[in-house]
Amino acid sequence: MHILILGAAGMIGRKLVDRLLADGEVGGRGISRMTLFDVVEPVAPASGSVAIETVAGDLPAAGQAASLVASRPDLIFHLAAIVSGEAEADFEKGYRVNLDGTRDLFEAVRLVGGGYRPRLVFTSSIAVFGAPFPEGGIYDEFHLTPLTSYGTQKAIGELLLADYSRRGFFDGVGIRLPTICVRPGKPNKAASGFFSGIIREPLNGQEAVLPVGEGVRHWHASPRAAIGFLMHAATMDTEPLGARRSLTMPGLSVTVGDQIEALRRVAGDRVASLIRREPDPVVMGIVKGWAERCNPKRAEALGFKAEQSFDEIIRVYVEDELGGKLPG
Repeated sequence: MHILILGAAGMIGRKLVDRLLADGEVGGRGISRMTLFDVVEPVAPASGSVAIETVAGDLPAAGQAASLVASRPDLIFHLAAIVSGEAEADFEKGYRVNLDGTRDLFEAVRLVGGGYRPRLVFTSSIAVFGAPFPEGGIYDEFHLTPLTSYGTQKAIGELLLADYSRRGFFDGVGIRLPTICVRPGKPNKAASGFFSGIIREPLNGQEAVLPVGEGVRHWHASPRAAIGFLMHAATMDTEPLGARRSLTMPGLSVTVGDQIEALRRVAGDRVASLIRREPDPVVMGIVKGWAERCNPKRAEALGFKAEQSFDEIIRVYVEDELGGKLPG
């Protein structure tokens, strides 16, 4: 099997590569080759018998997508995107990368021809939904009325994914990711970054800034769960999806206050005291239109799974990023 990963230098991309190499196979098929692509050249990990090619480039640039799929990869993970805050701040860049790049990729696959029909996993987002939301949580059937440019770009990508799959150009699965928390490493330009920051920075002995009120509620899953979503989407039977190719992933609905209390339970008062409240009207304006809770019954029925408590999400971060050791 030949696997192409777009966005391979990002946090989720790196974790996905590690998981694929650890497993050595996908759906019973051995992995012989991986192509890792991003705007900066991904780092090729030790791979044993798997041939790894790393490519740096600009997905919407002329000919880039075509060169990536010319070798007919069997499985494509499309993770590449400009994140929410940056897409809102830079309108042209957001549409160029998130929309034009996605369309170029889909077209490049279509134009290979000759019966080529790979599995294509597209990372969408719960940002495709916009307020006001139903009280019982957002079902997959809820209409797409995004309130950000990023959400709009992902919603268009979902429609393209469904149509290209319907026409038989590829076998697509769209996964609407919750906000992934706790993200390791340095903060990115996502407006949702503070959800991770208020946990990650205190656990690393640093002060964190909270730009919204503690009553803000949102939908979360861990990076470990996100990798599980991608792996399951790569091998699942897509027949039950029919024409509705995108699924809202499982997660947890918690308030910022719930997050802080979970941090207090797991790591103690001293760690939780490192959070500084500093309201930011721009971030608050973006966040107020985001999904508070989802009802992922369709994805769960198809075998997707996530954590059951925010304490568990924090412990996943401690295990995976801190070697299982709490500060102090």
